[in-house]
Amino acid sequence: MKRFSKYFIRGLITILPLALTVYLLVMFLSWMESTALMVLSPFVGSFYIPGMGLLLGILGIVALGVLVSQPRFQQMITVVELPFTTVPVVKSIYSSLKSFADYFSPRSKHDGDKQQVVLLRIPGHPLELVGLVTRHGVDGLPDGFLREDRVAVYLPMGYMIGGYTVFVPRSWVQPIAMSVEEAMRSSLIAWMARSDAGQVAATAAAAQAAAAKPAANLAQAHIDAAARAQQAPPAGSAPPASAPPAEAKPAPQADTGMPPPPGR
Repeated sequence: MKRFSKYFIRGLITILPLALTVYLLVMFLSWMESTALMVLSPFVGSFYIPGMGLLLGILGIVALGVLVSQPRFQQMITVVELPFTTVPVVKSIYSSLKSFADYFSPRSKHDGDKQQVVLLRIPGHPLELVGLVTRHGVDGLPDGFLREDRVAVYLPMGYMIGGYTVFVPRSWVQPIAMSVEEAMRSSLIAWMARSDAGQVAATAAAAQAAAAKPAANLAQAHIDAAARAQQAPPAGSAPPASAPPAEAKPAPQADTGMPPPPGR
């Protein structure tokens, strides 16, 4: 039962992001199709081709982007936003969402350094915090802030439940090679590590090799023991008799031409 629950949770975690993405995409396309049918029906009548809604939505968003890039149209947008920026409750929601969206909007090269991911290191502490620089300098802020070379760093919390904005000296931050989107996505999952397929395969191969090494050593030990057993004499057999010592023979005497002494 425990293994079944583990596999079920793994499968659910795998299919849930895909299912939600497909569901939201289908809902968005359905809304675009119905909106396109409602807008185009007075002009084209019953003529309609599936996919016209998506095409109309893309063209409308591009056209809106071109218009917003014009200074005169931006003034019109300010007038349209007036009700959303004056009503108390709506003002808080709209201003927060607009500020968050403006932070990710494309910027010119002049102010492109505002979108920056940094590491915040407090001197004397081996602690690193990943944050986003949201403001360079304290110009324009009310009195009370330290008038030094300081930056505003937003420190997002895990799972996007909030965050902190701190003003620190510029020397405390170090830019890192990471986009704002990637940093926010990593903060959303609390910077959980992901194992790629190559690392998983290498780890599995190393584990298999480590597991096979003791078995190979044990097999070699058995082979060596069997070889030594074959070379050893059988138990209970008498040791081989040693050869008797050879009898000493007298050394030959040299021939001097004289008769041997008596008694020999």
